[in-house]
Amino acid sequence: MTRPGFLLLTVVACALGTATAAACGCGLDVSLAAAATALAVLAHATGNVLNDLHDARNGADAANTQGIAPFTGGSRLIQTGQATERQTAELAKALLVFLVPAGLWLAVQVGSGQVLLLGAAGLALAWAYSAPPLRLMSRGLGELAVALVWFLVVIGADLVQRQQWFPIPASVALSFSGLVAALLLINGFPDAEADARVGKKTLVVQLGPATASLLYLALVVSTHLWLGLSVMWLIPPAEALWGLVSAPLSLTAATLLWRHRHQPQRLRLALRLSVMAVLVHGLAMTAGFAWLGWNR
Repeated sequence: MTRPGFLLLTVVACALGTATAAACGCGLDVSLAAAATALAVLAHATGNVLNDLHDARNGADAANTQGIAPFTGGSRLIQTGQATERQTAELAKALLVFLVPAGLWLAVQVGSGQVLLLGAAGLALAWAYSAPPLRLMSRGLGELAVALVWFLVVIGADLVQRQQWFPIPASVALSFSGLVAALLLINGFPDAEADARVGKKTLVVQLGPATASLLYLALVVSTHLWLGLSVMWLIPPAEALWGLVSAPLSLTAATLLWRHRHQPQRLRLALRLSVMAVLVHGLAMTAGFAWLGWNR
């Protein structure tokens, strides 16, 4: 239900933020980095549990027979009788009860109120993504909310080390979070029919497959273009360009999405490539910053 495979996105985002701080000569506190990563992963897991709970309550997962596991359609543990809605709600509450004091502890250890604010904002977005009354995922705002969450994860991991705001992590966070938004967008294709049936107005439902496919292409192109332009404008160092190695993966996924936009069951490879693009993008930039820090 926590979808452990997708938690790797958060691990990579934290590694990227930690690497940007280390590359700038801000040092590396391994224990704080590990604590921040663990809390971010647990927050991500909490968001996934809340998503399963509210998709069960609104009927989206029950109506969805076209999901492509493990990418779309939720965990389906509630639908198959392996867990109840009550148990799912209790799990989400237990995770939240742990996360709040743990986040306070981390903020005290870092000595920065900004860490606490970023963590609170991330949790609020994770809740608002699925839960009423906002239900951002059902209003065509899910991709934006998710992009904001992973933007905060990257700059938060940097902030834990640096203890102040800086433009470089924000620049690479914008690049990373753009691909995360594209991943969520393409994940909406197999679920679109069921989502529409229960009134869940995701971007794919609102725009239709053709326009949503073009939006996916625009997102992945603009994300990689931003990375190149930001280096040209001397925001991050040239080593950040290592992230461009994900471009072929993203463009191949965009091509497959356009080809099969009306056949969502044939999108498994495109979904897999989209996940790989995010991970490769983040890991390559992390390696570039780590290389820079090592050779300072």
